[in-house]
Amino acid sequence: MSQHENHEQLTRRRFIRKSAELAGAAAFTPSLLTLGCAAENNPIHNPIEAVEAAVQGKRSHSDLVRLGKSNVKITRMGLGTGTVNGRVQRELGQEGFNRLVHYAYDHGIRYIDTADQYKMHDMVNAAIKGLPREKLYIQTKMRWIEDDTRLNPMKHLDRFRKEVGTDYFDSVLIHCTTKHDWPEECKIMMDAFDEAQHKGWLKLKGMSCHGLAALRTATTHDWIQLQLARINPQGRKVDGDDKNVHAPQGKPELAMKEIKAMHDKGRGIIGMKIIGEGDFKDPADREKAIHHAMTCGYVDAIVIGFASTQEIDEAIERVNRALNAKV
Repeated sequence: MSQHENHEQLTRRRFIRKSAELAGAAAFTPSLLTLGCAAENNPIHNPIEAVEAAVQGKRSHSDLVRLGKSNVKITRMGLGTGTVNGRVQRELGQEGFNRLVHYAYDHGIRYIDTADQYKMHDMVNAAIKGLPREKLYIQTKMRWIEDDTRLNPMKHLDRFRKEVGTDYFDSVLIHCTTKHDWPEECKIMMDAFDEAQHKGWLKLKGMSCHGLAALRTATTHDWIQLQLARINPQGRKVDGDDKNVHAPQGKPELAMKEIKAMHDKGRGIIGMKIIGEGDFKDPADREKAIHHAMTCGYVDAIVIGFASTQEIDEAIERVNRALNAKV
């Protein structure tokens, strides 16, 4: 039995005892009768904290939330591996990255975002060894701009599975489309994702866009089940009309109009670039950006590219504060 499995068994027994104590104290009020479900939907490292949070009606970074109208759930906050195309996470080294992933897991974060372009698949594989695969949400992405991946996607999806050491991904996205006519160029990839979904290689298929031209097309395309979207109210590295889709400043009001429309159609929405890919050095900017993502009403989950456990702690505090702020 692994250390994580043993710890989870111990905390589960404490959780059951604590639930009974809290239930007795509350005289089995109707709200408490649903407590077990609420706590089970919160995979926080300490289930007792989940019970107490549920009793108090609090929401958490580690809540399991549904992605759009799908039946797939994800923790509200995820760990990204693509800061500066993965350079920041690669420079941690395998041991340092392992510590980061396990620290995130121990603090209730079960969602890991990666991509072929980040060159992080092997590092993710090593980092998740010993963690229960069924409790993780792993997302990867495939570049549309490279001929071999675009024309032979099934071969590369199988390679992804081997590199990450998983039979399936919870979601796979077409990565970083930049043109309004991307559906024409990505038709073979889209068909392959459909086939892979039928084979059980992935649960959800989706898109990551850069630039409003690609994003506007994505809004209208019903093939997409999940959108990874650049979101922060300051507009830092958010989609815009600039010909340079990687321009440092975008148009957040126009981007959010598209993202809201996607959400209204039932698509899952995951926010990225929440803190401007690390550009927000002022804590007030980080607070503003996280609060916006958590309270706008049409973002299911967010992913942040962490470089340290201190950054995880700060983000957890800010997310939980935003989720439970009084209106």
